Amino acid sequence: MTSAEQRVRTLLDIAGLTMSADEVTSNVRDYETLRHQADELHRTVADGVARDTSTPSAFTSVDAADPPGPRATARTIQDIAPLLRDGTTSAVELMNGVLARIDRLDARLGAYVSTFRDAALEAAARADRELAAGRDRGPLHGIPLAIKDVIATVEGPTRANSLVVPRQWRDDGDATAVARLRDAGAIVVGKTTTNEFALGLNDPATGFPMPRNAWDTDRYAGGSSSGTAIAVASGLALGGLGTDTAGSIRHPAALNGVTGLKVSRGRIPATGMLPLAPSLDAAGLIARSAWDCALLSQVIAGYDPGDTGSSRRPVPRYLETLDGSARGLRIGWPKRYFFDTGNVADPVRARVTAALSVLRDAGADVVEVNLPNADMARISSHIVLLCEAFAYHRDDLVAHWSDYGRYVRGLFAKGALYGAADYVQAKRIATVFDREVSEAMNACDVLVMPTMPTGARLLEETDPAMMDRWSNASFTAQWNLTGHPACAVPVGFDGAGMPLSMQIIGRPFDEETVLRAADAYQRLTGFHLAAPAVSPD
Repeated sequence: MTSAEQRVRTLLDIAGLTMSADEVTSNVRDYETLRHQADELHRTVADGVARDTSTPSAFTSVDAADPPGPRATARTIQDIAPLLRDGTTSAVELMNGVLARIDRLDARLGAYVSTFRDAALEAAARADRELAAGRDRGPLHGIPLAIKDVIATVEGPTRANSLVVPRQWRDDGDATAVARLRDAGAIVVGKTTTNEFALGLNDPATGFPMPRNAWDTDRYAGGSSSGTAIAVASGLALGGLGTDTAGSIRHPAALNGVTGLKVSRGRIPATGMLPLAPSLDAAGLIARSAWDCALLSQVIAGYDPGDTGSSRRPVPRYLETLDGSARGLRIGWPKRYFFDTGNVADPVRARVTAALSVLRDAGADVVEVNLPNADMARISSHIVLLCEAFAYHRDDLVAHWSDYGRYVRGLFAKGALYGAADYVQAKRIATVFDREVSEAMNACDVLVMPTMPTGARLLEETDPAMMDRWSNASFTAQWNLTGHPACAVPVGFDGAGMPLSMQIIGRPFDEETVLRAADAYQRLTGFHLAAPAVSPD
């Protein structure tokens, strides 16, 4: 037995985890990478020298040159809301259309784990009656929305694509964000698929739907708010709620060609949302446009006394800041790491650079900034995530190991391979990186970079253990570590016809500037309105 194997077995035994020989071998194999990254983190804290440990991989989907498929033009909430008021359509017609598309397409797409047909149609009829009587709750009145299945709704249980119900979880009504949407007249269509517990790839043996990319069902849909992104991209909802711990809103939004906003931590209450890593978790929105995301944010943001992490900061009137202008906007361009690492595909780099040019031509100023600890922040975020997730699930893992899907339990177990010192050093890097970002943003209002290094990869290329995500450069987890708002915005397509995305980062609690930049770009382009011509075959 090697020293690494002995160490891993000891750590797993201390945690009380009993697993198969193959699972132990898998953890031993991955431990070397995880330990190397953690050790580099310790060295950076000690000597202050920023390090980059990423080991880029090549994927065939990066170099694909197939012609793009046909594209439809999508409708936004902003488009539909006036039609519900002038009689062009009704909430019942709109809901019936959504449910018909779900019936036709969702067996192939796997967007929904459950739909609430009767309740949704009843709510749509009520919305029509209220609007006819002059009771207008606002632009969301009568709009069908999807809710990620880690967020509680009164219609059904919150299952997180798992057979396990964590003993700490209380699911006894609407989450605060859902309740606020209902008060605004929005209608819940159903609960959408997610990675199991918002972390591990779904295990087919658990029996839950397998989410597939809206543009090509042979490709990965992203995680973990995949179902909501698929639903919006495919016209199975006009918007929806997600959660984001390391990119879980922005990742699927990018791969499915829609807009995804992670708000500042504490801006949207977490009450009624199943946690993954509480110090990193943030709620957010997925919709077609920045305008739609601004509307949804306006409705659900704000203090909730039931959430100790909820911010008391006043919520700006986001829609009023969307003037369509980029003039005077100062954009930071973090070229190092975010644009020049080996796993950034050429089409991604080209499309995001072109998006910067669009904004510059519209009057924005673009300046280069430097964030030396971007990779250390990525590693720190992953350490914090795995440690906090393991802490939440530890007792249930000991008691119900085989009931967890094989992929998520393997990831949770990796949290047992870190020590308290690793967690503390990761938090120290968080402080260092936050300071770097603050200094960089003295010269700019937002940062712009790719959301994902590539377009959607083929399912056969997807690593179920997710070690590629732990070892490759990535651009989303850093902003959960610091709590900055971040928005994924479609910027075009690669040679295989897969959507590509840029990410806009703002100062803490400055969602309005992030949304302003995204909206200005979307008024100058039409990529966010491109929709896949989905076939049920």
